[in-house]
Amino acid sequence: MDHFSISIIIRTALGIASAAMLALFIYPITRDIFNAGNAAGIALSAALLMICVFYERFCGIITSLYRSVPGKIVLAAAAVLIVASVICAAVMSILMNKAASNAPPSGDTTVIVLGCKVKDGRPSRMLRCRLDAAYDFLADNPEAYAVVSGGKGDDETISEAQCMYDYLCGRGISPERLYIEDKSTDTRENLIFSKEIIEREGLSRNITLITDGFHQYRASMLAKEIGIKPYAVSADTLWWLIPTYYVREWMGIAYYAVR
Repeated sequence: MDHFSISIIIRTALGIASAAMLALFIYPITRDIFNAGNAAGIALSAALLMICVFYERFCGIITSLYRSVPGKIVLAAAAVLIVASVICAAVMSILMNKAASNAPPSGDTTVIVLGCKVKDGRPSRMLRCRLDAAYDFLADNPEAYAVVSGGKGDDETISEAQCMYDYLCGRGISPERLYIEDKSTDTRENLIFSKEIIEREGLSRNITLITDGFHQYRASMLAKEIGIKPYAVSADTLWWLIPTYYVREWMGIAYYAVR
């Protein structure tokens, strides 16, 4: 097989991979999910696909840039940025997976269930997955209590906390084991206000966060800022949401690091 044939095969494989990734980032939009994660993913996947489709023209631009000193500087800077971004994404992914697997050593813990979108008074797909994880943990650990945490958005008919409380009670968790925190508007406030409830009610200071696995690392960083060293129980994430929310979380962690 000659060099030209190998090049065609590689370009075709990369083009198919780019198109598949583009579809994965676009699909959540059809399910009313659009955020910085799939916006960035769409832009990057589309750029890679265009490079594969217009490979000769792309090579011509690179060659033209390389002929001048300013062009070489631009190419070198771009290469450094790409390599640094890949390394950072890999490191963040490792840290995210490690945080997601930090399970509590026993049932002597107070659970904080972090809120998510409520639609028409019912939990969204992602929130339902978090609640199912919370239910499983509380059912397996009958001595544990939980704080369900999340306020009411402008487009929500009830607070996220109330929705979570109703869902867990509806599945048989005793209301006496659940505390409602319905004032928060973001993860930091989830943790601050939930900690206040835990301290006021004399609940176990061994705290376990229940959220999606990709969110555990950033949530744990915020928790440590306010004096919580949390464990983690991670909800399952729908496979088609993983690319969008991983990219969004990389951006969130980067912002947290430089803010």
